[in-house]
Parts: sequence; structure tokens; C-alpha cells
Amino acid sequence: MNTNTPYELLHAEGTATPIKGWVHGVPLEEQAHRQLQNMAALPFVGPWVAVMPDVHLGKGATVGSVVPTRGAIIPAAVGVDIGCGMAAVRTTLTASDLPDNLAQLRSSIERGVPIGNGPGGDHRRLPDGIDTRLVQSRLIERLERIKAKHRQIRTDKIDRQLGTLGGGNHFIEICLDEADAVWVMLHSGSRGTGNLIGSYFIERARRELAHRVLGFHLPDKDLAFFMEGETLFDDYVEAVSWAQDYARHNREAMMTRVLGEMRHRLPKFQLDKTAVNCHHNYVQRETHFGESLLVTRKGAVSAREGELGIIPGSMGTKSYIVRGKGNADSFHSCSHGAGRVMSRTAARHNITLSQHREATAHVECRKDAGVIDESPAAYKSIDAVMAAQSDLVDVVHTLRQVLCVKG
Repeated sequence: MNTNTPYELLHAEGTATPIKGWVHGVPLEEQAHRQLQNMAALPFVGPWVAVMPDVHLGKGATVGSVVPTRGAIIPAAVGVDIGCGMAAVRTTLTASDLPDNLAQLRSSIERGVPIGNGPGGDHRRLPDGIDTRLVQSRLIERLERIKAKHRQIRTDKIDRQLGTLGGGNHFIEICLDEADAVWVMLHSGSRGTGNLIGSYFIERARRELAHRVLGFHLPDKDLAFFMEGETLFDDYVEAVSWAQDYARHNREAMMTRVLGEMRHRLPKFQLDKTAVNCHHNYVQRETHFGESLLVTRKGAVSAREGELGIIPGSMGTKSYIVRGKGNADSFHSCSHGAGRVMSRTAARHNITLSQHREATAHVECRKDAGVIDESPAAYKSIDAVMAAQSDLVDVVHTLRQVLCVKG
């Protein structure tokens, strides 16, 4: 450990590409550590890899990593939940405007926003208050151009999933800040179509390995890549850009739906000027240290100086609206949440239903076994995660959940 810096150096001695980890006071599993070292071993990765305090083992690449690359892109590092991210808005409501029992409001939101990954997660009606058909037509036009080149990409869900939540760790929450102002916060991405795009290009990158003369050891087939100048590189950039835009529109449509349900159930309110919509699974070209790099944030948020972001805790713990400090060492990034400390399987085996109900007693949410793998004990301490990245962000608002909808 290097106590003179806010980060630890996680790479093996003599390794060409450093790994800088903001992991003081938070656990780092050995498998995730090895996965990071595999990533850093690639010759086009650098000048270093930045690791956020919510780091944990991921599929393809480590969740909580910021991976800059020169002239290459790794589809599995972006993953299949392309453009997944957060949105939040402050309202003029206060805690006193909320009913003592929030069960009806939760049921209303669950009816208004399709949830889950099965048929129930598709549209039952179009969102109100947003020209969804216009947004869809623009997205579909772009997607048709992608499909014309890659006909294996199916798009049978796009017209039914804009404005829907999905499952897993995606959620919708009503929160109160330190002044008891009511916030709406939600977490989702590019849904089924983004998953299909991600899966397709990950497999194409693996197939391309058979035609490459690498000149170096590739420690994991999930690190298969496209090189700049290749047709598949350009096609992937086009497709991932589409999925990221679709994810942003999806969150906007969901927010419109949630606010609509709140207007039916709560006193009249307006929206405050404070609103955030940010990705945390994405890739884009950025300039750092005078060099043009492709920066992949796999479970990490852009935190440029003055930029607002969202760092949620688990259901039942605090969340944060933050302002970036523009830390160059982290490539202007921060964590995207608390980060898992247990796999979903381990959580289901180790967390009891009574423990989950106790941890979420103050939140109107599901208390059944189906959400055990999302219980607070499955995640790192959000307080420790925030302490480890105090040089990356300033806290603007601290939110506490009072209602949580899970997919």
C-alpha cells in the first residue's frame, strides 16, 4: 500500500501498465484483482487502469474499472448492459407531502412502469407526456442502418421496452435529501436490444481472434478486441453509440412515467432545476494528458470538474448526488455505486429473509425472497466507498430511500 497517495498500486512489480486503485478501506477480491491485471497486460491499454472503490469481479471485465485504450476497443469491457446508468430529479415536494403509508404509491409505480425481464417487463401502454413514437422512429432509423450490416442483430423488443425498468439491480426510488426534499431516482439501461448488440459484438470479437497474429499473450478470450481502422471497429462504435442513446431515452421515458404516477397520488408539485442523467457502462473518445484515448467505464461515472453524478447505495442505504473534482489520475471518474461484496448466489445462501426485512424496515419495498440477492448485506459499505474516493467527488446531496421498486 502506498500511503502517500489516495490510491493503491495494484499491478505486479515490473508490469508495464500501472493499475491505480481507490480501494483504501474497501475489500478487493482476489479474482477481481487478477482480472484487472489481465486487462492491464494488453499492450494497447494505458497509460494506466483506474479502479474505483466499488470494484468487484465482472463478466468480461472488472466492474468498477476505467480502462483507457489506444487504437483498440474491447466489447466485453463495455459489456451487454450498454449505457446502463442513473437518472435523478429533485421535486418541490417535501417529506410532509408523502402519505404515511407508501404502499399504494409503490403499487401505482409498478403498474405504470413495466418491470422485470420477462413479458411483464414490456409495454402495456405507451408512456404519457413524451413523444415516444418520435423518439422510437429516430432510434429505429439508426438501428436499421446497423441491422443492414449485421442482420443477426434482432430488434424485436425496441418498440415495447422504451420506458421500462428491466430486472437485476435496476430500480426506481423515491428519496429524501438532507432538507427532506423529495427526489426521484432510477437505474436502467438499453434493455433487451442493447443486450443483443453487446452479445453479438462480443462474439464477433472472439471470432476475429482466429484471424489475428497477436504478437502478445491474450490471457482471456473475453478480452477480444477490434482495432481502429477495421470495419468491425467502426460498426461497433456506431452500435454502442446507438445503445447508449437508447439507454438515455429509456431513463427519460421512465422518469416521465414515474412522475406521472406521483402526480396522480401526491399534492401538486414542480420539478427543481437539479436533474442528472448519466451512464456508467459505456465507452467514448476522450482526451487525457494531451492524448486521444478510448475510455471504457465499466461501472464507473464521469466526474469531470463541476460535473454532477449519482452514486447509489443498495436498497436500504444512503445514496449520493456528487460533483466531480476532475481528478486526472482517475481519468475524471468515480464509482457507480457501492459494489457487490457477495455474488448473487452467495447472497441467496447467506442472507436470511428476516435479515433482509430488518435492513429494509424503513423502506417501502419488496420483502420477499426474490430480492434477497439485492439486499444491503450483498453490497459493500457505501460509507467506506465514499470515504475511499473523497479526492474524486464532493457530496452535494445525501439521499435516503423511502420507497424502492425492483425489477
